[in-house]
Amino acid sequence: MKKIWFTRIRIIAALALFCIPTAPSAGQAAESVRLGIAGAHSGDLASYGIPSLRAAELVVKDINAKGGILGRKVELRVEDDACKPEVATNTATKLVSEGIKVVMGHICSGATKAALGIYRDAKVIVMSPSATNPELTQSGEYPNFYRTIASDDAQARLEVDFAIGVLKARKIAVLHDKGDYGKGLAEHARKFIKASGKAKVVLYEGVTPGAVDYAAVVQKIRRAETDTVLFGGYHPEAALIVTQMRKKNMKTFFVSDDGVKDETFIKVAGKYAEGVYATGPRDVSKNPLAIAANDTHKKNYGTEPGAFFLNAYTATQALLNAIQKAGSENYENTGKALRTNYVNTPLGKIRFDKRGDAVGVGFSIYQVRKGFYTEVK
Repeated sequence: MKKIWFTRIRIIAALALFCIPTAPSAGQAAESVRLGIAGAHSGDLASYGIPSLRAAELVVKDINAKGGILGRKVELRVEDDACKPEVATNTATKLVSEGIKVVMGHICSGATKAALGIYRDAKVIVMSPSATNPELTQSGEYPNFYRTIASDDAQARLEVDFAIGVLKARKIAVLHDKGDYGKGLAEHARKFIKASGKAKVVLYEGVTPGAVDYAAVVQKIRRAETDTVLFGGYHPEAALIVTQMRKKNMKTFFVSDDGVKDETFIKVAGKYAEGVYATGPRDVSKNPLAIAANDTHKKNYGTEPGAFFLNAYTATQALLNAIQKAGSENYENTGKALRTNYVNTPLGKIRFDKRGDAVGVGFSIYQVRKGFYTEVK
């Protein structure tokens, strides 16, 4: 009996050893500052997500070479959401389950909105370089959300003012791709057009993303004697609509958004891209920090940076700077640091207002000229 009793004690003691938490050794992930990166790294909209991922890689490479943050190396945890809301929820859940406290992403407004509630409930700070839907900051529903790009209401206002004031548009067709981003921008544009009293919305319609033909809506644009199209959405649909319009010799102005201000649009639309207007982040090409960031991208990847690269570079810098100021990844302290501390970035010297919008960031109008987007002065 005594032998059995001591045997039981030895078994219990052995099992207990497996339950004792051990401190992570130096170099383990738990001792690093972990930054989640979420965005479209595959699919039709990867041309928006890959530049953002590369921006984060370059910022982290530079910071780690200088000793890291708070004496700790920065580690990236990358997840692909393909800009799809249903995938973004899984992406957010996975990052949260891994204990990530700070995320740079997502890229598309729809995917961002789908994920934000999950991050909010877990007290995870999220900063997007490109999600422009106004409600993400203006509704007050997501106090954990920040962005380094202006919202769609500012973008729509600029488009409408340009179309009416500069292009002298009077009969405007407002189209969108039915998504949170495209439709939201289109709704703001329609409201601003009506309020102007100088132009009329002759067509307001959503198109189906991924369709192989938009002949029906192009015919509606022609029948309405439209002089200008305002499109809310992304480059795949815009390229096809513009191509079909130009093949029918329609000279209608085409004005779109930062979802279309991308080299991929020009590559897909080819010669038909010429003359297209699109809003995009304000030109900061003369900012020394922007020049340095762009040059670093060319050196490391051998190509020009793509859409939202500087916005993502800025977002990564801002998040890591806030963690440094806060002394940890603590949710409240990091959020306070974002709102109260200015940081010098490729977009300028910025901080964030109480809603999470970047102070000092805006849009410009660009036009495709000789195969390149050029800022319209």
